Amino acid sequence: MEITRAKLGQPAAEGGGEEFRIQQQRARDMLRGDLTDRELEQYVEERVLTTTLDKVTAWARGNSMFPATFGLACCAIEMMSLPGARLDIGRFGFEAFRASPRQADMLILSGRVSIKMAPIVRRIYDQMLEPRWAISMGACCSSMGVFNNYALVPADKFMPIDVHVPGCPPRPEALAHAILKLRSKVHGNPPAGWRERYEAVGTEEVVGAADRPGVNAINVFQSGETQGA
Repeated sequence: MEITRAKLGQPAAEGGGEEFRIQQQRARDMLRGDLTDRELEQYVEERVLTTTLDKVTAWARGNSMFPATFGLACCAIEMMSLPGARLDIGRFGFEAFRASPRQADMLILSGRVSIKMAPIVRRIYDQMLEPRWAISMGACCSSMGVFNNYALVPADKFMPIDVHVPGCPPRPEALAHAILKLRSKVHGNPPAGWRERYEAVGTEEVVGAADRPGVNAINVFQSGETQGA
């Protein structure tokens, strides 16, 4: 949105606000009931927007998420800078970090998750409001990163994750980008994956599908397997 100063009484082509003055006069005539049927119909068509209740609800949810005040490791330091003046995530309605999971609907897993910590994280997620969303921030939480050992577990092994943020640690801009991607997903306009963008559909690597009929998994390693550990 751009705000400009214009002098009333001059045409819009000359930098004036004549068009704005005309709109004010039409609004005044509408309130007085002086508009004809044709003018009234045109006035309403220019100012009335129709939509569905589902779209309005999705718009409200996508622009008013309440993240939980929750941090796990070093990625939490990057997450703390989101409400600051440089990024100002409050522009999109995400600045209200809630101290209680019963008042939050978005969980940012910022750091590595140990096997002992996984049940607590899952309990916090279960206590959150419905509908709820989760973001896996950093390589440690998404794929165990540099700490790829028996003590850690990826977040999507014990709870649903909506957006993964790569990096070790990812910059705050990356987390802000992930939040905007999540907002588009909530609004019902999820961005296309890289396979759709680059026309790479059909290049998935399927492991063990020939040995197990009816299995169409596209993961290189199935859940529970530890070949890559």
